[in-house]
Amino acid sequence: MFKKIMIANRGEIAIRVIRACHELGAAAIAIFSEADRQSRHVSSADEAWLLDGQPGKVYLDIPQIVDIAKKAGAEAIHPGYGFLAENADFARAVADAGMVFIGPAPEVIHKMGSKVESRRIMEAAGVPIVPGTTDPINDLETLKTLANKFGYPVAIKASAGGGGRGLRVVQKESELEAALAGAQREGASYFGNAEVYLEKYLEKPRHIEVQIIGDKHGNVVHLRERDCSSQRRHQKLLEETPAPALDDKVRQKAFDAAVLAGKSIGYFSAGTVEGMVAGGDYYFLEMNTRVQVEHPITEMVTGIDIVKEQIRVAFGEKLSFTQDDVQPRGHAIECRINAEDPFKNFMPSPGTVRRYEEPSMPWVRVDSACYTGYQVLPFYDSLLAKLVVWGRDREEAIVRTKLALKSFKIEGLSTTIPFHLQLLEDEAYKNGTLYTTYVEKELKARLKAPTAVAAPAVVSSETNGSSQVKLERTASRNFEIEVNQKHFKVSVAELVPEGGLEVARSVVASKSGSAGASAGARSMSRTASRPQSAQVSTPNSGVAKSINGELRSAMHGVVKQILVKEGEAVTDGQKLLILESMKMESEVLSDRNGQVDKISVKPGETVESDQLLLSVK
Repeated sequence: MFKKIMIANRGEIAIRVIRACHELGAAAIAIFSEADRQSRHVSSADEAWLLDGQPGKVYLDIPQIVDIAKKAGAEAIHPGYGFLAENADFARAVADAGMVFIGPAPEVIHKMGSKVESRRIMEAAGVPIVPGTTDPINDLETLKTLANKFGYPVAIKASAGGGGRGLRVVQKESELEAALAGAQREGASYFGNAEVYLEKYLEKPRHIEVQIIGDKHGNVVHLRERDCSSQRRHQKLLEETPAPALDDKVRQKAFDAAVLAGKSIGYFSAGTVEGMVAGGDYYFLEMNTRVQVEHPITEMVTGIDIVKEQIRVAFGEKLSFTQDDVQPRGHAIECRINAEDPFKNFMPSPGTVRRYEEPSMPWVRVDSACYTGYQVLPFYDSLLAKLVVWGRDREEAIVRTKLALKSFKIEGLSTTIPFHLQLLEDEAYKNGTLYTTYVEKELKARLKAPTAVAAPAVVSSETNGSSQVKLERTASRNFEIEVNQKHFKVSVAELVPEGGLEVARSVVASKSGSAGASAGARSMSRTASRPQSAQVSTPNSGVAKSINGELRSAMHGVVKQILVKEGEAVTDGQKLLILESMKMESEVLSDRNGQVDKISVKPGETVESDQLLLSVK
């Protein structure tokens, strides 16, 4: 077995791999950006090396990572998921440096990394694929012709894309041009490849994926399926295994297709064959040549440690089990706890975690790098924790998941915990009929934000005969400020009347006839009403806020594209620019008819919360 393994990643997956290394008796080497200096994966490793450069880019710096691995004496590198996990050049660079890449062969990564090439290979192997092209498309006219051939709606996809990035769904011809540009832009930005292709967009499909693992001795087995149909922006929110209400014949088609796919390309290591189920048919979607975010639910029901198996396979060992040994037991659900506000279109919510307490129950597993005081940084994705719950059957797993969610305490920023609780109560989810766009098309409109509970402490009171106003603190908001070149963390809470603004007004009214109307009560009234003057613009769902025609960013992010020019006439709801934060793109829309007065930012510029983007008059 390897004596020393580097983990070329960060956060919870780095911690997960470190633990597997330690179980196998291998020392674990961590790498970290300057922003990640206090991260748990750094303290969990046997040694840690600082990456030099911008926090958002250093985990993609192949020469630097390989050089550190050589200096540290690593025999192998595990890429985790994301970043360089599916980068064939990285896998090749690791091998060229005399180390082992814990993953499949570089040529396999390259073939499966191109959605166009993978579709071509799978079709030739006899694996069913979604109707569409197996060649890239570069011009609008060709796109129009093919879209008319397959019929709307269609999906334009970045060939190197994944996780919903570089994907645009088009309902009619007039949307094609913008969709093509968006898919190409995201493909180039996230994956260094602007190539796109076209697929028929399946109506109300389920996302069913199959975990496979192979060794270097020709063995490929499947670890059964996962249902990942609960998504927003084509990125997963909740996964479970086994897939509910799935026809056994379709399930077997998925198993057979996954194993055939693996064997046809000589696959070794862990991988996932993702597919779509629509109308009783199964279609190959793509292959992820890495460990998946949702791998823990498969581990929970099969008892097989996928990460340890990856490492053993990379070392040259045969799989420690056969297909007949894969005997799943029970049901498992994973909730991705993200730093997002589900009641503002899942807007990213970077900030400081003021309280973090994981549920402690015998049937719960939490994979996380989070802790009280943890900084959720805008450079990386929004995942805080993966809550994984097991039950003897699906009904028990759902009940247990709800109990675990209710005892999971994360404060200081918005999370998806309230969303998951409402999803688990939804009839479509409980019936197993949920489809990939259900959350956005149907459930989102029914989501109800939980009522904020103010702290019970009474700060002061004002008395006028029998009338009394008690003040209490609202939920705190956290800021970082700089004074005389020193940084301070500040927590701010407003004092408001217990019972709300109307209580204060009624008391002030009762005192208005006398000279004794207190300044305190007047102050309370002004404080409680102040936020109404700066409401978030409705069309932008929390992405930007508009005050008197000025559109300001509501979050830290990067300007990806500006879609208008100064002096241009715009209409209410028109797209003005695109912001990216925590690996998610959001459109900033005009909230009025008017003319672009001034554009205050440029593409590629990093903006802070409340920074002026542009103005419309």
